[in-house]
Amino acid sequence: MLIVHVHVHVKPESVADFRQATLKNARSSVQEPGIARFDFVEQQDDATRFVLIEVYRSPEAVAAHRETAHYARWRDEVADMMAEPRQRATFNAVFPDPKDW
Repeated sequence: MLIVHVHVHVKPESVADFRQATLKNARSSVQEPGIARFDFVEQQDDATRFVLIEVYRSPEAVAAHRETAHYARWRDEVADMMAEPRQRATFNAVFPDPKDW
């Protein structure tokens, strides 16, 4: 299992459009066989900051996700909504044991 956290800071005037575009992408992403989970969260004290928490079954699933039409559409649609470039960090699952998923 690979867990990816994507931190996004959105321009205040773009929050509603970003939410709509990202919800559409998240709903399509969870349909991919290589994605175990896809969470879209908003920071409580700053409505312009979001984190996408993506749990992949394999490294190949990450590559497959980036090749989907819905990801490409999202990436292009939200590019100008960003207040700064998005930040990405990748993690390995420790607990619960991924073999139990």
